[in-house]
Amino acid sequence: MKLHSLKPKQGSIKSKKRIGRGQGSGRGGTSTRGHKGAKSRSGYKTKLGFEGGQMPLQRRVPKFGFKNPNQQVYTVLNLSNLQKLSEKNPSSVFDESFLRSLRILRKNNKLKILSDGELNLALEVSAHAFSKKAKEKIEKVGGKVTVIE
Repeated sequence: MKLHSLKPKQGSIKSKKRIGRGQGSGRGGTSTRGHKGAKSRSGYKTKLGFEGGQMPLQRRVPKFGFKNPNQQVYTVLNLSNLQKLSEKNPSSVFDESFLRSLRILRKNNKLKILSDGELNLALEVSAHAFSKKAKEKIEKVGGKVTVIE
């Protein structure tokens, strides 16, 4: 079998409708557009979401809620996650650049450390926010906490 000998399966490809090629073709005259109305004219376009005069879906569905444009999005890391990361990686300093290199922290997100889990190693952790318990647990083990502004 060669590339030049490949053909589609029998009956899988249909021939295109040839529209507007005279009365003998069976698709002359109105060219399958029907009689009169906007859709039969050349240059016809509808607005996105237009439903022929019926109330469009985006106006029928009730609206509620609020998206805060000033919301701070935090990537959350628990102390248990920090413990696992410190076991896998020899570094004892967990800052923004290190977590970005591990692809844990995304471009515009900020980092928040929460207190779930236990920490056994003294780590230097810098993040945008800490929970009170997380701060206490890190300092209790002998680690250092730095808040990024």
